[in-house]
Amino acid sequence: MSNFTFMSMFLLWDFSERRELQILYFFLFLAMYLTTIMGNLLIIVAVALDHHLHTPMYFFLTNLAMEDIGSVSVIIPKSIYNSIMNKRSISYSGCVAQVFFYSFFAASDLFLLTVMAHDRYVAICNPLQYEAIMHRGACMQMAVAVWISGLLNSMLHTCGTFANTFCSNAVSQFFCEIPKLLKLSCSQIYLVEVGLLLLACIIALGCFTFIIVTYMQIFSAVLRIPSVHGQKKALSTCLPHLTVVSVLIFSALFAYAKPPSNDSSGLDIVFTMIYTIIPPMLNPFIYSMRNKEIKTALWKLLDLGHSSKAMFRGK
Repeated sequence: MSNFTFMSMFLLWDFSERRELQILYFFLFLAMYLTTIMGNLLIIVAVALDHHLHTPMYFFLTNLAMEDIGSVSVIIPKSIYNSIMNKRSISYSGCVAQVFFYSFFAASDLFLLTVMAHDRYVAICNPLQYEAIMHRGACMQMAVAVWISGLLNSMLHTCGTFANTFCSNAVSQFFCEIPKLLKLSCSQIYLVEVGLLLLACIIALGCFTFIIVTYMQIFSAVLRIPSVHGQKKALSTCLPHLTVVSVLIFSALFAYAKPPSNDSSGLDIVFTMIYTIIPPMLNPFIYSMRNKEIKTALWKLLDLGHSSKAMFRGK
């Protein structure tokens, strides 16, 4: 195939050529997308309306919910559109946008989970200094640092990816994923982005190591709490975050800890869906099931909506 220095579009991986299966995928993607959006929006609204949740932990949780909404909104709507319209194309600018925003939200998500581990460490291991360390200004600075770091990461990877000359426009993935795009490169410039990906992996490994070491210290501090009730209360604020991190780690391992192949298979796509869609979709359920304060806030929110509807009907 002749070289393409500039392309007007890319062709994404086609789930199926059968129209019945395309419609099935449309409903599957739509259900996952609506579940993710509604779950994370409920978390955001519940925290915003309940003043008892105006604490650093829930401030960071709100940021996590916004990032989860952003990450799935970059990928799923295009897949929904292509499935129902029997298409597989994405414009060049659309592909650039997917790489940029997905890299942004994915990196910000990891950095935020690292900050949230630090927040739990201070709360449990140094409770007397918690308000002095995790004050409003410090939390805002941490959140801004997370978003800026994600933005810088996204700019580097987007520039490193699309500085390449592509020999083909057929992407063996259902969205514009950087490793799959690099396989289409016919210039040595792709090695720059490979280097950036290796650096990103080292940074991610550093974040995960920090989180693991932090939780080892947290569990050690929890075991020193004399009362069983105190231990359970301390763990109840940590387990949701630890579960979210575990889901992210294991879903990424499912996707990448497998023998590399030149062509995508249905199993590759399933693995990709596991690490790109499942964690943002599960996060609201993990926090609502394991956290009594979030449960209470959500019930209040649902009761408020029910009461408002009853009042409206009464009028």
